[in-house]
Amino acid sequence: MTPIKECLINKSTKVNPVWLMRQAGRYLPEFREIRKSNPDFIKLCLNHTLAKEITLQPIKRFGFDAAIIFSDILMIPYGMGQTVEFKRNFGPSLGALELNKLESVSNKDLTEKLSPVYKLLSNLKNSNDLKNKDLIGFVGAPWTLLVYMVNKVSPKNGLSPDFFKDKILINEILNLLDKFIKIHIQNQIKAGATIIQIFDSWAGLIENDFDKFLYNPTLSLVNYVKNLGVPVICFPRGITDYIKFTKIVKPSMINIDYNVEPRNLIKSLDVPVQGGLDPKILLSDKENLKKQIKKYLDIFKDHPYVFNLGHGVLPETEVDMVYELVETVRNYK
Repeated sequence: MTPIKECLINKSTKVNPVWLMRQAGRYLPEFREIRKSNPDFIKLCLNHTLAKEITLQPIKRFGFDAAIIFSDILMIPYGMGQTVEFKRNFGPSLGALELNKLESVSNKDLTEKLSPVYKLLSNLKNSNDLKNKDLIGFVGAPWTLLVYMVNKVSPKNGLSPDFFKDKILINEILNLLDKFIKIHIQNQIKAGATIIQIFDSWAGLIENDFDKFLYNPTLSLVNYVKNLGVPVICFPRGITDYIKFTKIVKPSMINIDYNVEPRNLIKSLDVPVQGGLDPKILLSDKENLKKQIKKYLDIFKDHPYVFNLGHGVLPETEVDMVYELVETVRNYK
């Protein structure tokens, strides 16, 4: 059994698995080299040969306990026919929402459009580099995908004033997302994903209607993944009540963000925990990094725990600091 499954399934506290969100990315010189000649991010994600190379880059360097596929949560809107592009120094930009067009997309249409993602997984699953390691597939949660599809850009400056104006549109998109996210999950598992992670990157923006936007849609996905016999990790970034979330949604594991004090969670969480370290700590010095890593490992010493961050690796992170992180986790006793 892989180290992460020991945590997830056997609830073992004798292992300290480690992998990082955005472990394949801009902080790696070998990734930047590929990106130079591949400026179109969506096309790069759909180039299964290059995506395989990128997925394995951090495994070959650092020996993480899992590979997470090089892809993006916005593959679903793209697969549903909404225009998705990534603009330099801006981020994602999505095109007009045409409900009739979205409703006409079949399961087969989405599967065919995203087939390079599944080809990537099937090419990775028997890789020698992934022996005794997990292969993580992932999706965006319905709320976060709804945010991008309706808001059309990152909501880092807030949602557009008329975001909730068309309630019929919002309800219909949520229904479509439930259907298509499940298809994407099923296809990833069939192709070789051994764990699914659900990223709700903008969960912290939900102010009310938590059942409608957070709990019920995520619970539907979690139950679906579990019924397919695969563990599921949830990362509802920015929420204030992780304990309530885990009690309602019951993920196999919860990924916490860096705004949460882990000591306040440890007594009440009854599921394995992943993550928590602020990615900005990797921009400090090695002594501080070691101290902060030890803090998390000490707190979760008697609780099943996978070391990770409270968000993705920042592009300006130095490679040496990631080596230091892995070594510190591996040598922890």
